[in-house]
Amino acid sequence: MARDRDLWRRAVADVVPLPRRATGRPALAPAKPPALPVPPPAAPARPADHARRPPAPSPAIRPVARSPVALEAGAAVDVDARSVERLKRGRMAIDGRLDLHGLTQAEAHSALHRFILSAVAQGRRCILLITGRGGWNSSPAERGVLRRMVPRWLNEPSVRPHVLAYTEAQPRDGGGGALYLLLRRRR
Repeated sequence: MARDRDLWRRAVADVVPLPRRATGRPALAPAKPPALPVPPPAAPARPADHARRPPAPSPAIRPVARSPVALEAGAAVDVDARSVERLKRGRMAIDGRLDLHGLTQAEAHSALHRFILSAVAQGRRCILLITGRGGWNSSPAERGVLRRMVPRWLNEPSVRPHVLAYTEAQPRDGGGGALYLLLRRRR
């Protein structure tokens, strides 16, 4: 220890302190931390009060609700790439089929909603949804109404949490007139 002190003194022996500059400002006194308010003493709790009321949940513990990302054809959220690729190639076992041919928009919407909720409850994973390509005798603007509407319906709040992905079906399963839906597993 003494050796260190001697070494230090030799190292700083020729050091000259810098001149003090007058800045015109008074030297600042060290700031005192502000006095914290003292909480009033709590009234003694009665044992019966604790038995009746459960403790309030801490705001830090509450789960934050995530709003699901909008689905787009071929894109997937919370699904591994291998499963998405199998879905696109039609390599997943189809657990259920829903054919919307010949239904009105209202009928098709209701049928799709009921079918998805039922399929999720039954633990089904991959669904083939047949929309058809649209009537060729109708005007181009009216052609394929169900095909255009299904993606919107899949993004509705009542259905979206259950659907992980969708993509156009392979030709053997209906091609442009059908979709594969990948449903979330029930936990």
